[in-house]
Amino acid sequence: MDAVYLGADAHGDWIGFPTGTFMSRPGFDFVTENDQVGLVPTAGWLATFHGPGGVVRTYVDMTTVPVWDDSVVRAVDLDLDVIEELDGTVFVDDEDEFEEHRVLYAYPPEVVSFAVATKDTVFAAITDRAAPFDGSAARWHEVLLQVLG
Repeated sequence: MDAVYLGADAHGDWIGFPTGTFMSRPGFDFVTENDQVGLVPTAGWLATFHGPGGVVRTYVDMTTVPVWDDSVVRAVDLDLDVIEELDGTVFVDDEDEFEEHRVLYAYPPEVVSFAVATKDTVFAAITDRAAPFDGSAARWHEVLLQVLG
């Protein structure tokens, strides 16, 4: 998907997805109905923080460590997701898909343990409202609005 580079801070690189951004993954295409900002950290996850009008507050994909390849971010989605709903409820999604793919694609044990540990760390950080899940993404929503003019 296309994104707008917004800048970087201690948590990583921030990218923006304006309302109307086309997003696609195998089996599912959609167009965003709200502004979103993404965080590309140097850890095994990618986070999306939804602005007003979103169906969730925060969506975090467990991945291999993201790598910048020129202006493209590359990471392998490991199926596990941690989601924070609008009411603050936090849950893990797609554990069944992770287990199925772990067997089907013969994930090495170190990939499995990395994904599970990362999921646990992200879940705790969101639940505890630890940075960057403490509302600090709001600054990057403001930057996105400035970039869009």
